[in-house]
Amino acid sequence: MNYATLGNEAQEILSLATPVPPHWVIYWDQWTGDIGPPDVSAISAQEWTTLTDAQRATIKSQYAAAGIKLIVSVFGATDAPTSTGADPVETANTFAAWVKQYNLDGVDVDYEDFNAFDGGKAEAWLISFTTQLRAQLPSGSYIITHAPVAPWFSPSIWPGGGYLKVHSSVGSLIDWYNVQFYNQGTSEYTTCSGLLTTSSNTWPESALFQIGANGVPLSKLVIGKPATTSDANNGFMSTSTLASCLNTAKAQGWNGGVMVWQYPDATASWIAAVRSLSWPV
Repeated sequence: MNYATLGNEAQEILSLATPVPPHWVIYWDQWTGDIGPPDVSAISAQEWTTLTDAQRATIKSQYAAAGIKLIVSVFGATDAPTSTGADPVETANTFAAWVKQYNLDGVDVDYEDFNAFDGGKAEAWLISFTTQLRAQLPSGSYIITHAPVAPWFSPSIWPGGGYLKVHSSVGSLIDWYNVQFYNQGTSEYTTCSGLLTTSSNTWPESALFQIGANGVPLSKLVIGKPATTSDANNGFMSTSTLASCLNTAKAQGWNGGVMVWQYPDATASWIAAVRSLSWPV
């Protein structure tokens, strides 16, 4: 389909549509010195607020024509909103207003308040936050994803129920999960078996199909991996190994897609290599 040949109404409808799986997600959190996002072929964005409205509109149209959504990732490793007392409803309202003001396609909730999860306080906060965020950013017009670490899906570790509790409460409001299958131990999720079917006893039932068996649709489970060994402490897989894992998972009914941390260590060529055996381009 040639986006440029579509009428204005068709382009608007397409730009608002929530993507169907598989999803191919690239994060960017590195400074490069560029002004604004690079060429659309690099699949990334930065310094969005420093651009003019006209510049943002031009870039958004280029990305839309390439079938790419631009969303903002919030929180991350340096922010612990529950532990620091942030109000979930007010926080959601603030983020939603920012997304609307700067014409982005949605929000990725990279919640990493580990103390809150250990204490059983994260789940209620996330449920309230996600409920309000979706109320402000309606489904079909905006994307909402979450990026939990894989062990948070283990069913018997977390006093508040972990991400299985979050999913059972507000999973219908979340488009998909960019699951972080890395930084959880030197041998965790580093083989196709450990990634897909049987996790270790340290983080039980947190492999891809185990999470699915506990009630999360496979279509919502996006496999997250670091682009290089320097992009994470552990959990790295080569593109050839990961491509083999994807091919195996697809044959068993999974179609979630892949997330990678991060550009510029991973670009369109990284995604092409990873999907070469399952969804080749």
